[in-house]
Amino acid sequence: MTGRPTSSVPSLRVNTPENKRLLIVLLLAGAMLVAPWALDWPDRVARGMLAVSLTLVAVALLMVLQSRVRLNARAMATDLLTGFIEKDATPTFVTDVDGSIHACNEAAVKRFSEGKQETLAGTLRSVLANPTAVLFRLQSQAAKSGAAREDIVTRRGHVRLAVHQMQGGSFLWRVEDIAERSGGSGRGAEAVPIPMITVGRSGAVLFMNEAARKLIGERVKSTERLFTALPVNPGQLNTIMTQSGPVDVLVTELNRTQGRSELYLMEVDTSGLSASSSGFESLPVPFLKVAPSGDILSLNKMAQRLLAVEPRDDLKLGQLMEGLGRPMSDWLRDTAAGLASNKSEFLRLSRRDREVFVQVTLTRTFEEGAPVLIAVLNDATELKTLEAQFVQSQKMQAIGQLAGGVAHDFNNLLTAISGHCDLLLLRHDQGDQDYGDLIQIHENANRAASLVSQLLAFSRKQTLQPEILDVRDTLSDLTHLLNRLVGEKVTLTLSHDPVMRSIRADKRQLEQVLMNLVVNARDAMPNGGEIRVETEAVTLTAPLERDRAKVPAGDWVTIRVSDEGVGIDPDKMQKVFEPFYTTKRTGEGTGLGLSTAYGIIKQTGGYIFIDSVKDHGTRFTLFFPVHKQDAVEHAPVEAPVEETAAPQHGEGVVLLVEDEAPVRAFASRALRMRGYTVLEAESAEDALRTLEDPGLSVDVFVTDVVMPGMDGPSWVREALKERPDTRVVFVSGYAEGAFGETDPDVPNSVFLPKPFSLSQLTETVHAQLH
Repeated sequence: MTGRPTSSVPSLRVNTPENKRLLIVLLLAGAMLVAPWALDWPDRVARGMLAVSLTLVAVALLMVLQSRVRLNARAMATDLLTGFIEKDATPTFVTDVDGSIHACNEAAVKRFSEGKQETLAGTLRSVLANPTAVLFRLQSQAAKSGAAREDIVTRRGHVRLAVHQMQGGSFLWRVEDIAERSGGSGRGAEAVPIPMITVGRSGAVLFMNEAARKLIGERVKSTERLFTALPVNPGQLNTIMTQSGPVDVLVTELNRTQGRSELYLMEVDTSGLSASSSGFESLPVPFLKVAPSGDILSLNKMAQRLLAVEPRDDLKLGQLMEGLGRPMSDWLRDTAAGLASNKSEFLRLSRRDREVFVQVTLTRTFEEGAPVLIAVLNDATELKTLEAQFVQSQKMQAIGQLAGGVAHDFNNLLTAISGHCDLLLLRHDQGDQDYGDLIQIHENANRAASLVSQLLAFSRKQTLQPEILDVRDTLSDLTHLLNRLVGEKVTLTLSHDPVMRSIRADKRQLEQVLMNLVVNARDAMPNGGEIRVETEAVTLTAPLERDRAKVPAGDWVTIRVSDEGVGIDPDKMQKVFEPFYTTKRTGEGTGLGLSTAYGIIKQTGGYIFIDSVKDHGTRFTLFFPVHKQDAVEHAPVEAPVEETAAPQHGEGVVLLVEDEAPVRAFASRALRMRGYTVLEAESAEDALRTLEDPGLSVDVFVTDVVMPGMDGPSWVREALKERPDTRVVFVSGYAEGAFGETDPDVPNSVFLPKPFSLSQLTETVHAQLH
């Protein structure tokens, strides 16, 4: 390769064979033109020779034109080199469609000084075994898409070959030696003193570093040829066949992309006495050498980074990791004695900065006749995180089922207790000595109902009563109660966005969420401080991804509750929303507050995130979707409508269907006291038999949803075939919408959740009739 004298950029000389061919064609044409007259050939022959001569002249002109095009391409390549790739450190070539090299830069001259050729395929033969096939494949792809690239594993290392199609039909090629990571295959792997091979999906050996070639004594093409038994067992002793005979090696596997994996082979001598420690520090996986007593004898740099420790004399394995389920000393002792299986164990590192899980594989070797354990560590944090998410979902599902069952039975009991208490209160005035006791029973029944609501909240199965809310108004109504909750040492500061949007949520449940967050913030500041509650209307132009959640783009209302308290440890952050998990002392918290808040917000369609810095404070951020109608236009504020008092007496016939006798007794008495005629049935079958009388007129069905035998919605649908105008009131201890296939999608029906009071029942029936 030589450069043009007029350019400082090295370039290939002009293709002289083209000039020689052109000269030969012109000489032949001239000879055919002169020969007929010089040799006095017949006219017919002379005319034929003249035609051939003219054809050759035309061919010569076409060759001159093609030569001009090639010269222009070379000139363009030289200009490109001068202005763009002259100083590029990567070897770069410009070729035509046939692969002839028009020009190259200084890096290409130095890199391929031993293989000077007129074509790129000839130049790359010093690097690639079959460059023609690779170049044809890449050039065809570049002709279609404009560019192509391929990484190729060679004996000298990894090579990245890239091509770009230029204007005029030329191609720009770059031949780049890929910089290797520590322990990677290719040139970087040649410097690693540990034998290493790269294996493909089918078991083909794609690469062997110098240490591996030295150990094995030859270049092998498959793991079947190398290992005496398959599959290869990483973290354990495997036997390989070398030119000097079988050798025991400790195999460590490091997975790579595209189905390739790298196997590192630590030689163990045939007597089993010692493991080679050559390059121990350079191993690309975390390695520990552990005594049977648990003392760490040595650890490489990768292990130091993973464990976040510095090497010292008093390090013990049990201090660095936990969660084995049995004493660490028993595991080490059994492995050293050869009694334990080579099964990997998943352990949690004793790190304070973040939660890390490792998969630990112990292998026994010997040094100077004494057993020593080699521990291979693999970071299993992502795997354990996925497992924890699955377990958490299973736990929430189980708790949800438990909560639903408890709520149903408990709400029936509470309905009977609070209902009969209401009946007693009707017969006692405030001056009666029993009035105070009845009020206590009533209030505690309401507290019990609130507890059931919490159980349903974190299982996301409570019945919400959403309404259009302005967050500022909700907080203003709640401010007095919040100030009483925080006490005198803590200052509560509220800050609102002047332009606020409405949301659709259950006001009572939203207040419960805010109270839980404020109480937690207060408890985090035993010495006092400031709690800030800030509201803001935000617009996300792109989805927000954090904490394994994705908030869609759109309009949102955010509420931030911040404190200056003790903060939360990083390893506990992901557990704060779990039911019954609490960092408070016994008797100070149930662990239901944040899990309840999480369930309510998720059921409302929102998101909750937590940020915390140890000893600096914690901030909870709540996202609520802006109400859609509000997002289009703000509806005019209507004057509040005064609620009409419930009627004292009613008219109509009510069919009451309830399998719980105490609840049926209370509801029947309550409705009769308000003037209704009540027909009772303890099952759906009884109700249908009652309705067989064609002369019986019924205005309202009041029925439980879940009952033995036929459920409420089923019998009501059957009854409505003959009595389509009858109104329906469904009551249940379950949440509305939690019935699955029995969801009461019945016309002219309403839902009344248990526990309900005397007035709630009678007002609901009255509303259905009127």
